[in-house]
Amino acid sequence: MARCHVSVQHADFDFATELGWLGDGSGAVASFIGRVRDDTRDGVPLTAMTLEHYPGMTERVLEELAQAVAARFALDGVLVLHRVGRLLPGEQIVLVVATAPHRHAALQAVDCLMDHLKSVAPFWKCEEYGAARHWVDARDSDQAALARWGAL
Repeated sequence: MARCHVSVQHADFDFATELGWLGDGSGAVASFIGRVRDDTRDGVPLTAMTLEHYPGMTERVLEELAQAVAARFALDGVLVLHRVGRLLPGEQIVLVVATAPHRHAALQAVDCLMDHLKSVAPFWKCEEYGAARHWVDARDSDQAALARWGAL
């Protein structure tokens, strides 16, 4: 059974510290760190992004995703850390790490988890461009990326 750790938090994270949680017994470690984009809308730079969630429910969904992906790809370990609150451009939002006996499974697992986080996980994003605020709608491209994995 894979070790799975999920955290939804306001605080930033340190990759090396978080990686230590998974141990060093696997042949492969794959990871993804997502950051707030330095984006523009109608020529106005992004000031901040606020991520909201339902405490309790969000963690349950992330745990279910982590367990399902760990089983599907025969992983040794999964770490999903997602930040919430107000974040500035360049700040870290998400860390996903998968450990496995071989690289192919670890790399696919990280990709699969990210597609599910973008489409299934109960997070809501509000972008700030100067004084204007804009809630981010679901994107067709995210749903298309999710579809390639089929059911977990």
